[in-house]
Amino acid sequence: MAVPENLDRFETLVEIIARLRAPDGCPWDREQTHSSLRETFLQECYEVLETLDDGDRDKLCQELGDLLLHILLQTEIAAEAGEFKLEDVITGISEKLIHRHPHVFGSAKVKDAVGVMTAWQALKQEEKGADGSILSGVPKQLPALAYSEEIQLRVAHVGFDWEDISGIVDKLVEEVAEFQKAETEAQRADEFGDILFTLVNVGRRLGVDSETALREANRKFFDRFSFMEGLCRQRGLTFSALSFSEQNALWNEAKKGVGE
Repeated sequence: MAVPENLDRFETLVEIIARLRAPDGCPWDREQTHSSLRETFLQECYEVLETLDDGDRDKLCQELGDLLLHILLQTEIAAEAGEFKLEDVITGISEKLIHRHPHVFGSAKVKDAVGVMTAWQALKQEEKGADGSILSGVPKQLPALAYSEEIQLRVAHVGFDWEDISGIVDKLVEEVAEFQKAETEAQRADEFGDILFTLVNVGRRLGVDSETALREANRKFFDRFSFMEGLCRQRGLTFSALSFSEQNALWNEAKKGVGE
C-alpha cells in the first residue's frame, strides 16, 4: 500500500488506523483490545500532563497526537465489533456540548464562569435523572487527590460548601488534633485521610489544583535530591554515610542550586 498523502487531514489518520487493523496490517495493532490498551492509554494521559507541567508546547503537540491515536484505535476496535462508530462518538459529544451550553446555543443567560459551572452541573444531573448522584459520574480510577477535588467541587456547585476559607482552615486544625489523638494504626490512617481531604478543600478554595501542586512538589524534590547526589559524586562522598546535619547542609545547597 502506498504511503498516505494529506497527513494533516483527520480522515487520513482514521484511514491509517483502519489500515493498521486490517488483516494484512500490523500484527501488534491487530491484537489490541479495549482492555489491552487501558494501561498505555492511561500512560499517554499522564505524559500529556507532564508536558503541560513542563510548559513544553512542542512535546505537548506530540503527546496529544499519541492520545488521539488511542482514542481512534479504541473507536476502530469498537466499530469492528459492531459496538459503535466514530460518527457515534462525534455525534454524542456534539450533542452533549450543545445541551450543556444553552447560554451559547440557546436563550439561557449566565453571569460568569461560576454561573456556567453551576448550570453545567445542573444539566449533568438532569441527564442522570432524579435518582442519580451528582458524584456518580466522577471516575473512581482518578488519582485520589484529583478525585477528592472533583467531588468537592461538584457538591460546592450545589451549595454544600464553607462560606469562606477560614472555616476550612479551622476544620484542618481540628483534623490534625484528631490525628494526634489517634491511638491505633487504623485510626491514624483514617484521620490522616481526613487531613488530606481537608487540604484538598483548602487548595480548591485558593484555586490551587492539588494533583498539580503535589506533582510539582515531587518534581522539585526529585531535582533537589538528584542535585545532592551529584554533589556527593563530585566530592567523593557516600550520601548514606553522612550525618543528618551534613545531609541537611547538602539539601540547602541543592535548594540554591536548583531554585526554590
